[in-house]
Amino acid sequence: MTYCVAVATNDGLVFCSDSRTNAGPDVLSTYSKMHIYELDRERIIVLLSAGNLATTQAVISQIDADLEDVEGTSLKTCKKMTDVARYVGKVSREQQEQADQSTGNSDVNTSASFIVGGQISGGEAFIYLIYSAGNYISVSEETPYLQIGESKYGKPILDRILTPSTSLEDAARCALVSMDSTVRANATVGPPLEVLVYENDTFETDHYIKLNADDSYLLTLHKAWNESLKTAFQELPLLDWEKRSAPPLTAVVPRGAPPKGD
Repeated sequence: MTYCVAVATNDGLVFCSDSRTNAGPDVLSTYSKMHIYELDRERIIVLLSAGNLATTQAVISQIDADLEDVEGTSLKTCKKMTDVARYVGKVSREQQEQADQSTGNSDVNTSASFIVGGQISGGEAFIYLIYSAGNYISVSEETPYLQIGESKYGKPILDRILTPSTSLEDAARCALVSMDSTVRANATVGPPLEVLVYENDTFETDHYIKLNADDSYLLTLHKAWNESLKTAFQELPLLDWEKRSAPPLTAVVPRGAPPKGD
């Protein structure tokens, strides 16, 4: 399993992914789910992948091969980000069909899903979620993020924090907290974690980090979030019956003072 999330803000895009592909009792396997294409300093394309590893690798291999074909459709020839989403969906669907044929249409799940995002010169930055069928959706004002893989554990913090006006730095922290919640809840998701923050119209990927399990920032983030949650829980309002059962305050009468009313 895996978990990937991408966020679209007014200032740019944030991508975050884990790298775990297998979590058995004897072995942990990792493979990067983030694929970055910097093309001619006029387009940045980022692809996050989830699902059958053989299928996702085949899709990436086909995309890479298409870049060498000057006459065919590729990430270089797509004129808009919608064209990129349509192209990736087509490649994904074709590779899944080939995988189904090679496995004899058995019960093996060969499906894959992707998040593709970036910017092409002259257009705006966008992110799209591409389903296994090849169709796709984008973000909205109400939900400025997309998820693939093990998405349920990390969703609450995204819903509470993210808006289109969220800063890129806060969006990146929010994505990491979302990932931290997922890693804590599901052993099939885990480090190394990759984060890429893209600022609109820069066509650069300077703000990329890879965080291993023992990374000091990742450990500090996990500890700070865990302690903040505990503090917030302790400050939750009392239930009605807790208020009624609270012992009354008694006045402290100084020793030797005359009884009240005398």
